[in-house]
Amino acid sequence: MRIPKRVAVIGAGSMGSQAMWRLAARGAEVIGYDRYAPGHDRGAAGGETRIFRAVHLGDPGYIPLLRLADRMWDRLQRESGFSLRRRSGCLVMGETASPSMRLLLSASSTHRLDHEVLDREELARRYPQHRLPDGHTAVLDREGAIIRPEASIQAAAARAEQLGARLHRYTPVREIAPAAGGGVHIVTDQGTDHVDTAVVTVGPWINTLLPALPRSVDIRRLISSWHLPTRHDWFAGGAPAFVRSTPHDCYGLPSPDGISVKLGLSFARYLPVPDPERLDRTVRPDELATFRELIGELMPDLNPDPIRLSVYMEGYTDSGNPLVGRLPGEDDIIVMAGFSGSGFKLSPAMGEIAADLALDGTTEHPIDFLAPAGVGAA
Repeated sequence: MRIPKRVAVIGAGSMGSQAMWRLAARGAEVIGYDRYAPGHDRGAAGGETRIFRAVHLGDPGYIPLLRLADRMWDRLQRESGFSLRRRSGCLVMGETASPSMRLLLSASSTHRLDHEVLDREELARRYPQHRLPDGHTAVLDREGAIIRPEASIQAAAARAEQLGARLHRYTPVREIAPAAGGGVHIVTDQGTDHVDTAVVTVGPWINTLLPALPRSVDIRRLISSWHLPTRHDWFAGGAPAFVRSTPHDCYGLPSPDGISVKLGLSFARYLPVPDPERLDRTVRPDELATFRELIGELMPDLNPDPIRLSVYMEGYTDSGNPLVGRLPGEDDIIVMAGFSGSGFKLSPAMGEIAADLALDGTTEHPIDFLAPAGVGAA
């Protein structure tokens, strides 16, 4: 396989900004395109905060990728000079007997992750802001952190530009077409560019831009809701980020200013998005009912009436694993899509893997398990 030097990155968001950074750092001629600009609020990465977890609810195959991401987050902070991640710890809570919690506890011990199991009494003593139902367990992931998504995307894109990448802002790509003899044509309203390889990281626009993708990505409209505590010491004990698995399926993070708490729900509770260009950004009062119920049961010291609401989009696959690899039959088009609500913490690792695939044709990092039928990893 020939080694491409001129690489287009389509979409400079969560994954694309990181791919641009890693490609530029390795000497590629990088051309980025974004229909808006890095850090915009119209895709999946918004709302001031995202969770980093080393303790994973799901396939243990993610653990090596999370370790890579952990190192790469530190590297991006050093190179950019910005504070992008704060170690807060992360609480993961769920039914003790559930398959997901049993797998989490087993994998955390097997891989010697820095974690602590808290029973109901210990959780109440150390983190009284949370209620733990009977039959549930809490796991404190000491490596957990809070990431600043908008700042991280802008930092990665800016670092890529410092290293020589060019980014076309407010430039939607209309078509990605394989070129006769190899390479790819990138078509925009300004004209057509020819590159050796294209890395497609367009988030919610993946089905529109690559309609021949063997598996479509289910685009969902998600709501973030910010709530004020009703007790002055809600943030005592460090107020770690938290995730609740089935049956509650929600997550939360303290806001960077230490005033409010952001809450979000799971995929199953969100409406599909037929057209990402026509996202309904208005939250109806009835859509807040689930937030109110969860607060009443699990976090009664939060005011159930939000002080702020925002709407974003995320892409989900049937398996919950993202599409990572080459577009079938097209060696020069690499796809990264459908991270199913858990991709941001992995984004710098995905940037490194995108650079591997584009420049080396393969990667040493374990991604075979991410390849659903029809989209193969190298």
